Amino acid sequence: MRKYVIMGVQGSGKGTQSAMLAADLDLVHISVGDIFRWHVKNHTKIGAQVRRLVAAGELVGDDLVADVVRDRLQLHDWNFGFIIDGFPRNRPQAEFFLESYDLDGVIHLDLPDEEVRRRVLARRLCSRCGMDYNLIAHRPEVEGRCDVCGGELVTRQDDTPDALDRRLREYYGKIDPVVELFRRKEYVRTIDARADKVTVQQTIRTGFNLPPYTGAVNSRVSSAGPSGGPAAV
Repeated sequence: MRKYVIMGVQGSGKGTQSAMLAADLDLVHISVGDIFRWHVKNHTKIGAQVRRLVAAGELVGDDLVADVVRDRLQLHDWNFGFIIDGFPRNRPQAEFFLESYDLDGVIHLDLPDEEVRRRVLARRLCSRCGMDYNLIAHRPEVEGRCDVCGGELVTRQDDTPDALDRRLREYYGKIDPVVELFRRKEYVRTIDARADKVTVQQTIRTGFNLPPYTGAVNSRVSSAGPSGGPAAV
């Protein structure tokens, strides 16, 4: 059984790299962001809280993140292991994780702030079905329209320069001590996330002595909501 944590700023490719690992190594991908999007889509109380925070350009509180992660891990559907994206968010959560799970490694995706801004501010979201796009790497066939449903593509509410700067400051303030804690335990491999996704994936595999990337498409990836249903993406 393999258990990994993946960390990195917004736009560093955590979701993409997690999905590629999960598909190829038969892992369950647990994405905190996808869990919260599931709540928003299904109009839960948690979803209402998240919607208000996102509209204000703020991060979801650490206590709420910890609660949903614990609930998700208790489903125990990760027979072959998991890769978790978006947790832990602070040192106490990291200490809890180290005490509760025998980690195989922490993937730390490193991306300069200038590149973070370039990638994040190019993101678009379908206003109808929620499909993600990026005007740099994943452009729609028809400008401004979703390839799946034809809905209008819009900028996410929290993808503004000012909101992004606030999130980056908060992220580094919380995450740097977490990375340092994991690094002292010799779990961390820092990966340059500026390259294309396949190159980054191969670098991750080399760093953790994993089988080379094969481009597998069949996946046990699961970003399930609290009931085990699929999360919105």
